[in-house]
Amino acid sequence: MQKKYWVPAVERADAILHLLAAEPSQLRLMDLSNRLGIHKSSMFSLLHTMETLGWIVKEKGDTYSLGPSLGALSASYFRQFSILESFYLEAVSSVKRVDETVQLSILDGRDIIYLAKRECAGPVRVVTDPGMRYPAYATAMGKVQLSQFSYDQLKTLYPEPKLEAKTPFTVKDVDQLWQQLEQIRGQGYGSEQQEATPGFYCVAAPIFNHENRIIAAVSFTMLENRWLEKSELATTEIIDLARRLSTHAGHTR
Repeated sequence: MQKKYWVPAVERADAILHLLAAEPSQLRLMDLSNRLGIHKSSMFSLLHTMETLGWIVKEKGDTYSLGPSLGALSASYFRQFSILESFYLEAVSSVKRVDETVQLSILDGRDIIYLAKRECAGPVRVVTDPGMRYPAYATAMGKVQLSQFSYDQLKTLYPEPKLEAKTPFTVKDVDQLWQQLEQIRGQGYGSEQQEATPGFYCVAAPIFNHENRIIAAVSFTMLENRWLEKSELATTEIIDLARRLSTHAGHTR
């Protein structure tokens, strides 16, 4: 990041806020000074200014926590936040790097709803369009969003003994789906190979909000020969795209 016009005091204030967000009501002036390597006299001035502005609050025991002004700013940010605008802003660079179509969806009951798409320059067109629905269990985006559910919640959502097969490769039942979701939770992304459409492969990652809750997902979709060529690149990029969109949604973990 270019620092030609950098303001060190603002950078220090940002570091203080992030530390207090991670450890509220636990750190005193000297703790903050030692942790961040800021001289105690400078730290005193920073804390006094931030407290006066309502950015932080000094509590009993001389520890600090985030203040009400930040809460008001956060509320204003989330009122203006649009996941669609953020997607169209961030997806451009991802499509350019991977040269495959990227999509955005949300979970609605047992289905995902496609919200947006950025297509690559290749000749093959992905047939899903914004507004379309598809069973979540048969898609990579659906699976990463289902990964937030417990086994009992999953059984309630899919009480039938067998899941409808969309292709010969579609997951068969809830127990097999649960195994896939456990793997997704462990690695932070999910993929499906011809489960939704013959010949197409997808890799997806979840988008989190400021409450650490999954609110949507993004995915790359491609043909088998291209998947064999660039699956690692697509996986790395979709994880990074989801991370960037999560940051737009206020996720900080």
